[in-house]
Amino acid sequence: GLRSLPRRQITMTMAGVMLALFLSSLDQTIVTTAMPRIVADLGGFEHYTWLTTAYMIAATVVLPITGRLTDIYGRKPFYIGGIVIFIMGSAFAGLSQSMIQIIISRGIQGIGAGVMMANAFIVIGDLFPPAERGKYQGMISGVFGISSVIGPPLGGFLTDALSWHWVFYINIPLGVATVVLFSIFFPNFRPDNGKYNVDYAGVTALVVALIPLLIGLSWGGVEYPWNSIPVIGMFVLSAVALIVFLVIEKRSQAPVIPLWIFKNQIVSLSLITTFLSGFAMFGGIVFLPLFFQGVLGLTATATGNYLTPMMLGMVFGSAVSGIALTRAGGHYKVQGAIGLAFIALGLILLTTMNIGTSPVRALAYMVLVGLGLGVSMPIYTIAVQNTVAYDVLGVATSTVPFFRSLGGSFGL
Repeated sequence: GLRSLPRRQITMTMAGVMLALFLSSLDQTIVTTAMPRIVADLGGFEHYTWLTTAYMIAATVVLPITGRLTDIYGRKPFYIGGIVIFIMGSAFAGLSQSMIQIIISRGIQGIGAGVMMANAFIVIGDLFPPAERGKYQGMISGVFGISSVIGPPLGGFLTDALSWHWVFYINIPLGVATVVLFSIFFPNFRPDNGKYNVDYAGVTALVVALIPLLIGLSWGGVEYPWNSIPVIGMFVLSAVALIVFLVIEKRSQAPVIPLWIFKNQIVSLSLITTFLSGFAMFGGIVFLPLFFQGVLGLTATATGNYLTPMMLGMVFGSAVSGIALTRAGGHYKVQGAIGLAFIALGLILLTTMNIGTSPVRALAYMVLVGLGLGVSMPIYTIAVQNTVAYDVLGVATSTVPFFRSLGGSFGL
């Protein structure tokens, strides 16, 4: 059984999970403060969003695939593999001499990070019964938050004190420590439901549906006009692949994403909401450092310090939200609505900023967004986990961060 693990092993496993998640989420935020500097150094401003998008695309594509594979083959080998890939990507990124190299390295990092993130959420479902999950998902969202709080100032400090290369090198020792923890303590879960084949056709179709879509979105209006052949071509390719994907999944014995989980209203509503809040979140977070450095003329370090309160709002929001769900017995609707209202209000206020806006005012608006994100984030993961059967727990759970990243890529 899952619950019969010794207390110490559960504790060390959770420590490993949190360290891995810390690494993969730290990397989304530590880089934001360094981005204006990387672009200044390597040139290629038109590729600015690619520093984030490459990471997100890779992580996004890998999420549902990992969820499915770990349901079949067990969680442990994937987890360790993901961390190793992540460390390699970090080393390459730090050594990059051109914008293209660093974007490819970010893609490699993203693959590793996607594997790590998918597993972090799933493991909670493995280790704890439904009633306790709220608390631990809250802790996981808290780690997301803490890494987001440390990320921007740490990125700014490393960039100003050493060089932007160190933003990537710092992952290497942390990653190695995580691999050691996992190798020793991580139990090898695998839902025991017979031998399945992996749906490689489905995986391929999913990748072909996503990557051209995200490339088309990134090219449009920057490298090519929206109505140009390359951009429209990418969208058409993506649409065709999506249709193929849906057909394959309907027929597949072991689909990557079992489509019937969307028939569940809680699941589909949770995913739509997650997509929209991801859209809002990344659209805001990635361009704020550019506003602080490019419009208000602050240093990387100062920018990092200004982003901190927003992230603290996020941590606070998710901690309160996780505890409230566990204590109050799951008022998903009310908490979700409150969180989304905060996000909307904060974003409306952010649109009013211009060159005369004081950093403190920008900060207050950002804190609202942060609080809202924190409150709404853990809710949807738990709602999904508590409504699906155990043998699809992995794949169902990983659709939540998958839709968030997808929304984020669209938003950017």
